[in-house]
Amino acid sequence: MEGTGNIDKMTTLSQVMTRLAQRGIHREFRMNENCEMKFENSEKVYQPDELTIIKTYRFEGPSSPDDNAVLYLVKDTDGNMGMIIDSYGADSNYPGEEFDKFLREITILESDEFDFD
Repeated sequence: MEGTGNIDKMTTLSQVMTRLAQRGIHREFRMNENCEMKFENSEKVYQPDELTIIKTYRFEGPSSPDDNAVLYLVKDTDGNMGMIIDSYGADSNYPGEEFDKFLREITILESDEFDFD
């Protein structure tokens, strides 16, 4: 896993997801087929300015570029925290440019609070 200024001992997506779940973070923000970003089990449609990325975790497969993924830890303006998970490289979880454009418009405020050692 490639950190953002720190070296983390966890190297897999599942390890990070388990640690986040232990802290009560287990729901995802997902973009639907209508290019609407929604919080899991919610009907609220988010705009990029209603979300903040507070931690980014990147994972690279040892043998295949198809194993690349990124997990964004995200907080909304109401204080709800969740994840956006995407594979990157040749195959994204989200087709089209809308997802990438949406992500680029989210404010990034990296927090050390979610550095796992």
